[in-house]
Amino acid sequence: MGITIGSSEWLRILRSVPTPRRHLLCFPPGGGAATVYRELAKRVGAGVAVVAVQYPGRQDRMREAPITELGQLADRIAEEVLRHGIIDGLALFGHSMGATLAFETACRLERAGQPVSTLFASGRPAPSFVETQRIHLGTDADLIADLERLAADPAPIQMLRDEPSLAELVLPPMRGDYQAIETYRYTKGDPLAADIVAMVSTADPTMTPEQADEWRAFTSGSFERATFSGGHFFIDEHPAEVAASVTTHLAKDHSPA
Repeated sequence: MGITIGSSEWLRILRSVPTPRRHLLCFPPGGGAATVYRELAKRVGAGVAVVAVQYPGRQDRMREAPITELGQLADRIAEEVLRHGIIDGLALFGHSMGATLAFETACRLERAGQPVSTLFASGRPAPSFVETQRIHLGTDADLIADLERLAADPAPIQMLRDEPSLAELVLPPMRGDYQAIETYRYTKGDPLAADIVAMVSTADPTMTPEQADEWRAFTSGSFERATFSGGHFFIDEHPAEVAASVTTHLAKDHSPA
């Protein structure tokens, strides 16, 4: 019987399967928690166990300080995955900051001998992209304004302006995630053996389809770009379509399971 990923401080089970054919490990976007992938977990195909990373500084880890260096986050997550032993049929999915973090984690897993079948890199330019914004150094108002810019519905973000006590809880880990991605710099290394599927939307203000294509250089396996309608958080706007794309690509994976 193959090894399955268990729940821990860092890893949360969103869908358990008795004898999974595949594992999908999901990395939340900046400011997000493991629960952002509940809809995806419900909709991916049969036989896929879905696990999501829970970063420090949110939900039941609210009392912990956020980790503001992306490489350190990847180290901790890879260590947590590797302690289970070699997991068959492991794919990674990350959105926005989570895409870059999933890539860095995949690099560490492959170097340690843990195969990764597919990396789904959603809503984020390739690792070679250099972020010039320094929103993490700005005011709370600057941070909230950027959240409104990216949100599919900016109305809920207004609560952070209206309720200072809520902002005090939400903004520190959000700022930490902005710092992690804004200070990230890719260190050139071997391309992944994992296939890469770069997911992008037609109206994402943070990237273009051409930038999505730049992920091709980061794999020695196959590459595909999947394009969706919507804005930066198209995964929330079109969960069924995203889940269908993930399911299709996992079904193409012929690695042992």
